[in-house]
Amino acid sequence: MDVFTAIQKRRSIRKYLPKEVEREKLLRILEAARLAPSAANRQPCRFVVVTNKEIIEKLVKECAPHQPFMLSAPVIIAGYVLDASRVMRCGIPAHIVDVSIALTHIHLQAVEEGLGTCWIGSFDQEKAKEVLQLPKEAVIVELMTLGYPAENPDPRPRLPLEEIVKFY
Repeated sequence: MDVFTAIQKRRSIRKYLPKEVEREKLLRILEAARLAPSAANRQPCRFVVVTNKEIIEKLVKECAPHQPFMLSAPVIIAGYVLDASRVMRCGIPAHIVDVSIALTHIHLQAVEEGLGTCWIGSFDQEKAKEVLQLPKEAVIVELMTLGYPAENPDPRPRLPLEEIVKFY
């Protein structure tokens, strides 16, 4: 599948089959993240891959109780950095961009592997760091569920290109 097809096929999945994600697929997905670009090639992105059901339950219960669908995901990936102090010259914190690019690589490679994902930004940062045993200085940018979809949602509406693009 080409990248454009993966982009067209991707959906936010909130229902997963109770099926384990094969290690080789998981490793390809993580390799896609490793290959992602980062500001000044600093490669600050780090990931915690949670497949342990007890930890997933604790993560959802203590950090994202309003996201119960996460319990059906066989994998949750936390994308984080250990140093969030770098700000790009344009004024944007580099870690947000870097982790988002890496997670987008994960998202698209998951589609290629026949898997689904959902970006989770609604969670308690401090509690999530505690559950995932991350150091105090870590900053989790996003959590992402991953697994075999148990649903096939219709595409969500998108604004027309003319409304979002300006040419000079």
